[in-house]
Amino acid sequence: MKNFLLLAFLATGFVLHAQRPLHTRWDELTASDWPRALAASNHTCILPIGILEKHGPHVPIGSDLIQVREWSARATKKEYAVVFPDYFYGQINEARHVPGSFALPERVVWDLLEATCDEIARNGFDKIVIINGHGGNPELIRYFIQTRLEKARPYAVYFFEPANDSTYRRQLAALHKSDPAGDQHAGERETSSILYLRPDLVEMDSANNESGANQHRLNIPNVYTAIWWYADYPNHYAGDGSKATRAEGELVCEHFISQLVEALKAIKADTKTLELQKEYFNRVPLTPRP
Repeated sequence: MKNFLLLAFLATGFVLHAQRPLHTRWDELTASDWPRALAASNHTCILPIGILEKHGPHVPIGSDLIQVREWSARATKKEYAVVFPDYFYGQINEARHVPGSFALPERVVWDLLEATCDEIARNGFDKIVIINGHGGNPELIRYFIQTRLEKARPYAVYFFEPANDSTYRRQLAALHKSDPAGDQHAGERETSSILYLRPDLVEMDSANNESGANQHRLNIPNVYTAIWWYADYPNHYAGDGSKATRAEGELVCEHFISQLVEALKAIKADTKTLELQKEYFNRVPLTPRP
């Protein structure tokens, strides 16, 4: 009888363990959950990259992080993947003159991103999906991913960027009130996103305390220079956040999330990327030794 009760107790414990929800955040998983998480994600990990920077006078310094954190959390409730903890070590040299910006040296940014991907892979993930919330990061991310062909690695890096179809563009235009051409940073669309995701952090009555208009202080046709952003937007604010609405934020965020869900499904099912990477490196000649 005692043996029967012991077996029943152990079986109940096993069932309870099996039914326990599997967290999606890397830092909320237990070590004993790790094999389940690898299997459920098909070895897929999201690396959500934001930045710490001023967002006008009215939305939080961590707005980019808040967005990628929430988008990842909500998408992985519908399509499971493991989400790496908030990552804010990107490119933000153009905002070092304003409070709250966290800009690391260029070499540190690069080495940290590379080491982070290597460590994610060492923990069992061979598909790393970068989602980005900061407008100053895409060039860095694309070049970083292209350099993954410098040497063979046991993982692939994907950069998710949502498409804006005609239906979405019409819906957004119907809600948008300010000039879309100038709506770049902490303006109507980004402020709307934070109003939807974290309304408690938005100070709408401060949105007009500074100008987010383009100052046009530098005009050299067909030339790119590092100081262009500061020349146009010295307040590190581009747009008119006072026009933001929660409805617009819901449209923007749910559009991103729905496309991320579909991308995760495709990436989890993808077998070709790693296969083609292996084929590619099998064809790359070995560097001759001196």
